[in-house]
Amino acid sequence: MRTITGIPEGWPEDEAAALAVQDALRGRVVRDETGPAPGTGTVTGIDVAYDDERGVVAAAAVVLDAATLDVVEEATAVGRVAFPYVPGLLAFREIPAVLGALEALDAAPGLVVCDGYGLAHPRRFGLASHLGVLTGLPTVGVAKKPFVFAHGEVGPERGAAAALLDGADEVGRALRTRAGVKPVYVSVGHRVTLDNACAHVLALTPQFRIPETTRRADRLCRDALLDVTAGWRPGT
Repeated sequence: MRTITGIPEGWPEDEAAALAVQDALRGRVVRDETGPAPGTGTVTGIDVAYDDERGVVAAAAVVLDAATLDVVEEATAVGRVAFPYVPGLLAFREIPAVLGALEALDAAPGLVVCDGYGLAHPRRFGLASHLGVLTGLPTVGVAKKPFVFAHGEVGPERGAAAALLDGADEVGRALRTRAGVKPVYVSVGHRVTLDNACAHVLALTPQFRIPETTRRADRLCRDALLDVTAGWRPGT
């Protein structure tokens, strides 16, 4: 299913307004819930693709059976990019379309896995945390590279990890999902512990470095963007 999204009324239009929203919502992140057990229920990947020349964004939500990793349901949403590009504020570009894709689902999303950050963010409020607070869903951020935080050496074996540190605080982990392959960067979004988040990521990576949720959502949002922009004309 595909939906067309608009920019929500009152959505921040500039950096100052977006920072104020982050400040207002950050304290609502829930960090004392374990979250669903890996391999149970459903797990949903979300991802977005942009055509910056046309100012269009496409979001995808792919629901998988957490035990088999079979696809349960897919949905996409397309719309105008909702915010300018500002490092640390990318959630404001993506969330309206992501919410449209999630709202189009009939299946319960379960745990939501975001291609991005949660607490491993300069303001401790990346996309996964922002989306979790707005929806109430348990969320995890899984990024392909670290944003600003450092970590120690990660062992070469699958499952090896090193703390991603902001000073003395562990805000995420560099987690090796394939032996001898560079790690991914896992952080809590909302309503899940870091230990459980890492266990979910390992359960979602039986063959590849990137979780199946993200791999499938990435393909789907790219296909949706190509489809919607194929016949695009200036002013449409």
